[in-house]
Amino acid sequence: MVVIGRNEGERLRVCLHSVVPQTSVVVYVDSGSTDGSADFARSMGCHVIDLDPARPFGPSRARNEGFAAALALAPHAQYVQFLDGDCEMMEGWLEAGAATLAARSDAAIVCGTVHEMYPDATPYNKVFEIEWQQPAGEIDACAGRLMTRTALVRESGGFRTDLIAGEDEEFCFRLRSAGWKVLHIEAPMARHDIAMTHFHQMWRRARRTGFAYAQVAALMSRRGQKIYSREIFRIWLWGLLLPLAAFSLVRVTGGLSLCLLAGYLLVITRIAAGIRRRGWSARDARRYAWMTTITKFPALQGVLEYFWWRLRGQQAAVSDQYYDYKLAGLTAEDSKPGAAQSR
Repeated sequence: MVVIGRNEGERLRVCLHSVVPQTSVVVYVDSGSTDGSADFARSMGCHVIDLDPARPFGPSRARNEGFAAALALAPHAQYVQFLDGDCEMMEGWLEAGAATLAARSDAAIVCGTVHEMYPDATPYNKVFEIEWQQPAGEIDACAGRLMTRTALVRESGGFRTDLIAGEDEEFCFRLRSAGWKVLHIEAPMARHDIAMTHFHQMWRRARRTGFAYAQVAALMSRRGQKIYSREIFRIWLWGLLLPLAAFSLVRVTGGLSLCLLAGYLLVITRIAAGIRRRGWSARDARRYAWMTTITKFPALQGVLEYFWWRLRGQQAAVSDQYYDYKLAGLTAEDSKPGAAQSR
């Protein structure tokens, strides 16, 4: 078990209390916490890694270094479970996940059902409660809460440390391109605490997502694979092209171009109808539709920042518990996948 976190506070306590009784080896990787998280993990009997702050923190680096430590402690382990410190693992998940991988020799990764701990606490929590739900079966990718084969992590080099986000999806895509399957099963895996109370947090997360879409898409395109092309097209369309056309053509069309803005109402209605068909209330469906449409604007900001980042030939450093990013220099060695393990 590899748990990563930074200043998770009470959420980490819930997390570790849920995992320590279920497995003999728990590695907690701390990214510069100042709230005593590392000391608490030690008191729970976890093997703790305090990441060196001389290099940028990030989920990829944390998972890679945690995996290397876990493998040293349990060199014959077949599977590894990655978990974020803001999650509570459900009892019985490790058995369900391991049984699935044992039964499916073609499966590289398995994940289960995730719910928000407090879905009704804020509108943002409800949006993510809806977002986490997906049907069982083969899927393209999953978040970093996953179980996989230790041999595949070792052989693939782990998670790419040059990605500021989307590193879990890229890991899934890389294994899928090698012929492996990613599975979602109808078994409770975790409860997640997004703890999102302000719109600026949603904006920052969407901005990071836009950056990640552009970065991972560019990376995979160099391998001849198209990924996130539909998502990026929608970001350009709803975040820039439609409003630009609506307002720039006002004089030419006598104001009729503003009717293009009705397209937002149409897409919101379509998204809400799809969420309603999945069994959610009309209020929740409307909230989800509005939020996912509005966040095309911060996502566009992230896409544009990626291209500016590439133009300047810089790497992205990751900061704070939401893994926000800033432009900063990294060495070429640090940008290689699996750089942490090679040390």
